[in-house]
Amino acid sequence: MAGKGPHCSFVLLAEFDIDSGAQLTYQFPQPLGTDEGLLANLMLPDGAERHLEDWTIFFLNQTPFNTIAPVLALETDSSDSQSNEEDGSPELLYVLNLVRTKHDKSVRRGAVVKAMAICTRHPFIQIFKPVLLLALDDYFANPSQECLARLFDAINSMNISAAPALTRCEKLIMRASERKDIFAEKFSTHIPPVPLKAAHKTTGSNGSHSSEDGVLISARARSTTAASDPNPTRPSSPSDSSFSLGGSAVWVNDDSAIIDGQVGVAIGAGPGSIGGASASGSSVLTSRGRRSTDTSSNSSHAYSGGAIPTSSDPHLRSGISKDTHFFQTSIAYKGHTLPIKLPLATFPEEVGEYSLIQLIQTFSTTLITISGPLHPHLHTNGILTHPIIILFNALVTGKRILFLGHNIPAGQVANYVLSACALGSGCGAILRGFIERSFPYAGLAGGEDWVSTPAYIAGVTNPIFETSASWDLLMDIGTGRVVVHKDIHISFPTTMAPTALINPMMPRPIKAENSTGSEDDIQRIATRDGKDGNQKSEFAAKQDNLDNMFIEDLISAITSHFGETLVRMRFTEYVARFVRLASRYEELALGSTKLGCSSTPFLDGSLGSGIVFPDEAVAFKELTANASRIEGWRRSKSYQYCVKDFKKYRAIAAIQGFDVSHQLSRLRLVKNLPDAEVELIVRSIADNLRTYEQIVELLAYMPPHAGGLQPLSFCLFHHQESIREATVDIFNELRQNPVGVIFLQALNHFQRYAYVRQAHARESRMKDLSHGLAPPLHLVSRTPSNRSEVSLGGV
Repeated sequence: MAGKGPHCSFVLLAEFDIDSGAQLTYQFPQPLGTDEGLLANLMLPDGAERHLEDWTIFFLNQTPFNTIAPVLALETDSSDSQSNEEDGSPELLYVLNLVRTKHDKSVRRGAVVKAMAICTRHPFIQIFKPVLLLALDDYFANPSQECLARLFDAINSMNISAAPALTRCEKLIMRASERKDIFAEKFSTHIPPVPLKAAHKTTGSNGSHSSEDGVLISARARSTTAASDPNPTRPSSPSDSSFSLGGSAVWVNDDSAIIDGQVGVAIGAGPGSIGGASASGSSVLTSRGRRSTDTSSNSSHAYSGGAIPTSSDPHLRSGISKDTHFFQTSIAYKGHTLPIKLPLATFPEEVGEYSLIQLIQTFSTTLITISGPLHPHLHTNGILTHPIIILFNALVTGKRILFLGHNIPAGQVANYVLSACALGSGCGAILRGFIERSFPYAGLAGGEDWVSTPAYIAGVTNPIFETSASWDLLMDIGTGRVVVHKDIHISFPTTMAPTALINPMMPRPIKAENSTGSEDDIQRIATRDGKDGNQKSEFAAKQDNLDNMFIEDLISAITSHFGETLVRMRFTEYVARFVRLASRYEELALGSTKLGCSSTPFLDGSLGSGIVFPDEAVAFKELTANASRIEGWRRSKSYQYCVKDFKKYRAIAAIQGFDVSHQLSRLRLVKNLPDAEVELIVRSIADNLRTYEQIVELLAYMPPHAGGLQPLSFCLFHHQESIREATVDIFNELRQNPVGVIFLQALNHFQRYAYVRQAHARESRMKDLSHGLAPPLHLVSRTPSNRSEVSLGGV
């Protein structure tokens, strides 16, 4: 996580001079070697004097015009950044700038405007805001280069060496989970493990939880390296000491001991609970000779890998927080110790504190106006295409996008640009190539440079840019206007559809790029009209369009006060499905695809692959609606990156040999799935859960908001015993890892009890066989779970 380079590469100081304009006063520790006038104007945006304080963001090393010359501070390992690996260009530098206006009647024009900026290679630039505030205060009080040196040294002294470096799958799991103890074990790898037995303690009835909650953690007491061992042994079924029988008690063996003074994960507690169990409690001897504890008690077990440290632990004050989504560290500046929360699940395409909710709400009001000609790349639902969908289509098809915020602070405009980049990339998890062509704040200085950047995404505060012909889509933040440029058909002419774009399962061809079949079609596309009753299928506006329904769901969730996390995860799913849909489109249009697994059905004992549709009608509807923007995307740099990323991902994927996403989608969406396919799916998954990496990869496909393990849990109730047994094998493997336990805990009580009951029954059978006790003849041939002996004609 820490990398090899400094956290802060440069510190800049700019001031506004009434005679000379914006001036770059200091560059520390050395000059950047780029245009100083450009830097000064970026640090002092248009209208900065109208706001007492403003934050702006811009990037360096994007274009030849803003590429720095010395690069001495960038001798780092750029493994964290994907942006510039292909062409060998310098690593992107993120610049966080604070500009402040102080009114002073003793100076000309009655105000002093200064700005201080830091250049960093970390995309989570928001963590440096507190120290930058103090440093600019310090400079106003004592203007000298020493202030910049202190800031530079303070930031680079920040210690994040103990921050866990998460893989892509681990990041996907963490950002989708609201559990504040997710991957807590990764924070304690440097703590000597304390060998502990599984302990059971009781508390009062307050905060009571089901007895099955304590069940799921027992396997963690058997292996101290579940999260790090690449080749764990095959798990055994849960023992008697870990199971709840009859749903009324937690059974504990006589030799179990209560261990006091240890800090463990309270498995029965709610999300984010980290703490020890109560030492009080009582147990009684049951008729079976075991000690039992009533289910109203709070069941907790000590984690075998050692105590999970908390923020109150003096030995681990740095690094451990109440929320493991962040790494706790600090920056010391002039006697002040500033706490820093470092986000651990950030992707390179996510910069700063962006907000998809703000972006959606701004362009979803009733006052929004959409003007300009209809274009097949942008208007996938004709005149009813939602502004957010128009923006997404413009992002993926490589249009030049301009966010205009007249009389709006430049920092707010920059946040809209960063939000748009996250929107197009699926919050950084699916696509990339947006940040490298984005200019969160752009001004007249250097305008010729960024305007000439293909497919730029820029934020401006000067309305003069609207009059230029250098943009394709204008998003006016202040007025809510969405304007498609009148010459967009000249910049992006439509093309003929590929020949033989026909789905063999469907009688109708799928049109792409708005195949023009007549002069009337061409005339309608090239005008702003498109609203009359003569619309053809490509511009037909439908109320039940899938994109419109998706946006309506998001607006409803936002209105119901669901948070930013859910909105981001929904867009991640949306972009992921778009890519899989494009893969299917390529197969139909070109005969093969470079974006994903080929689409094949389950046949002759072989698992299928590719995108899953509920039925053929939905498949045709989606492919037709997306054909135009897929064709536009295939010409973009983002598409090229996606092809490379998929090839790389398939080579390093932990689960090889079948399409995991396809199998889980089949379990979620398809009705009346053949028993043979279900059995092969669960058995294939069970056979490919041998390592921690494989478990994490599986769980990354099953986020909590999409039901988590629910599709697999239904297999516990299948009428075929082999399917139930394979599902128990999967859950047994998950129990060997803390993150798997968290997912199992998210199942409802009915599903958890079904797993507990079947796993315990299996162990009982194994014990009987190991002791040479043959089962009765009437049990040798076991009956399906949904049929009793009586219903089958038994006695």
